Amino acid sequence: MSAKQLAVLAALPLLAFTPASANSAKASLPKTSADIIAAAPAGDWRPLDPARTLYMELPTGRVIIELAPGFAPEHFANLKTLMREKYFDGLWIERAQDNYVVQWGDADTKKPTGSAKTSLTPEFDAPIAAAKPFTALPDPDTYAKQVGFTDGFAVGRDPKAGRAWLAHCYGTVGVGRDNAATSGPGMELYAVIGNAPRHLDRNIALIGRVVKGIDLLSVMPRGTGPLGFYEKPEQRTTIRSIRFASDVPVGERTNLDPAHGFEELCGPDPRAAVSRRTLVRGAGGPCGTVQHDRAVAGGEVGGRPESPAPKSDSPAPPSAARSASGPPDRARSRCGRRRTWA
Repeated sequence: MSAKQLAVLAALPLLAFTPASANSAKASLPKTSADIIAAAPAGDWRPLDPARTLYMELPTGRVIIELAPGFAPEHFANLKTLMREKYFDGLWIERAQDNYVVQWGDADTKKPTGSAKTSLTPEFDAPIAAAKPFTALPDPDTYAKQVGFTDGFAVGRDPKAGRAWLAHCYGTVGVGRDNAATSGPGMELYAVIGNAPRHLDRNIALIGRVVKGIDLLSVMPRGTGPLGFYEKPEQRTTIRSIRFASDVPVGERTNLDPAHGFEELCGPDPRAAVSRRTLVRGAGGPCGTVQHDRAVAGGEVGGRPESPAPKSDSPAPPSAARSASGPPDRARSRCGRRRTWA
């Protein structure tokens, strides 16, 4: 082989990585959830309804929970009573079980429940009309005949039975209960902080999902007692209050701006929003697929994979018996507050 031929061969690897080739390869990559969020038009977002949004105030900040009253109307009504009678004020985060849930309520089972009901009809699923409009996913799912999204919530459906239910995905909020199906009236609540425990679907009433502040819950010190309960009162985190956003003065509400990854703005802003439409395909099922709101909740981008069926020694479900991405980057907002970037 001549010296000229060797020189041509030596140049081939360099030609393979010319800027034009690199740009072409980049253009062929699938869009990420962050790409789709950034390109989403204003019509793909909807405002949070203050009448079905909860603010949980912790020493470390505010957790925002959007409720889905259509799937559990009796629980929603009971929660309104509990919040307006300030039941959760001064109670605790009482449980943090690794890769499972964080739970809050009355660890000492001593606080009066006021005029709230102490027993409710089970609302583990709802008439299929609750899941409309419904955006179906094409992926198969072990836990439901159909899976998809309704107004941003991950949902399972059984069209033949005419039933629908919220799915246990990361950030989902549910009602702890004892063995009796009627024993979960809302005095004990939990949020999923690990892989999706879909085996709990239709076994526990789900009431909503965390749209901001899941990072405040997922970093709670893990409990050392059985099922992750704290063994000593000083290990608990005190809840300052939980209120419906509609009961909080407008100037004290958190304004979620989709254009800035749920930035906390200086004052009232009508764009307080979570997303409504675009899907981003992920690992199978609704818990591995994200919508705009799912992607930016708590500052995280991307869905979490579904969990496999539990082993026999898996942790018990959230109980009323005691009554994947890393931390988000932070920046200072122009108001001097903290904001989370998607």
